Amino acid sequence: MTFSTKIAFLGIGLMGDPMVRCLLCAGYNVTVWNRTHSKAQVLCAAGAQAVISIAEAVSDADVVISMLEAGPIVAQVLQEALPALPAGTMWIDMSSTKQSEAQQFHASLHAAGHAFMDAPVSGGVGGAQATTLAIMAGASSVDYARVETILSAMGRPTLVGPAGSGQVAKLCNQLIVGATLTIVAEALLLAQAAGADAAAVRAAIRGGFAESKILDVHGQRMLERNFVAGGQVKSQVKDMHNILAAAAAARITLPVTQLVTQRYETIAERYSTADHAAALLALEALNPGQRLGDGPDKLS
Repeated sequence: MTFSTKIAFLGIGLMGDPMVRCLLCAGYNVTVWNRTHSKAQVLCAAGAQAVISIAEAVSDADVVISMLEAGPIVAQVLQEALPALPAGTMWIDMSSTKQSEAQQFHASLHAAGHAFMDAPVSGGVGGAQATTLAIMAGASSVDYARVETILSAMGRPTLVGPAGSGQVAKLCNQLIVGATLTIVAEALLLAQAAGADAAAVRAAIRGGFAESKILDVHGQRMLERNFVAGGQVKSQVKDMHNILAAAAAARITLPVTQLVTQRYETIAERYSTADHAAALLALEALNPGQRLGDGPDKLS
């Protein structure tokens, strides 16, 4: 694909906005659509063309990229777009969906003469802004080669298998993220409750086997009590449920993931739109009288 490639980007949210800006900075022609049109219009100043209807967005697109809230919404948008797609359109869904949903999208588009790739991402808003997203692509090698340059304008793409495999890779990522967030919260609260300096403990164990981006980024967020959303708790809960669905389909049991899912369901009851570092808040609720640090909670 060349820079003359016309891209339709559907879904301008926390992630979609910076991803479109990356494509524009790379020189691509991007038409944007969002149900709340004002969110799409904001990107006009950066060089995008904002349109009102899905059909108008995709009608002359070579590549369609969707970044939407969940599988059912992707399915709805896809069905609305399908009659207007030019022959041989490549659809890249970068939303987080179930593997089975991605496979159904592939089947529907393939039957209509189009190509499909599921390419969910990890790295959050910061990664999207910095063009450093981890992009997990599920597609044929031919289809991947067709759009690898476009994906590289938004981050670091990797082909992980056929259609549906991108969602499996994302679920593996979210499994590790969700579990590690809860463990980092437990470690920091234990450090403080046992009389150590929690910030110093975090600094001491960084560089050892416990080092991780979660300990680095979200460990600091917890110490600062900064729960302003980067990745929201409700999205983590959705991912945890999708992980368990994938495990059931693969006929395996993931006992730690089951426990982590229960913890995030508890967090979501009160802090659904907070950052998933709010795992600390749910942990503190289990331990009355224990609170990491003495600063105020930042939730918005």
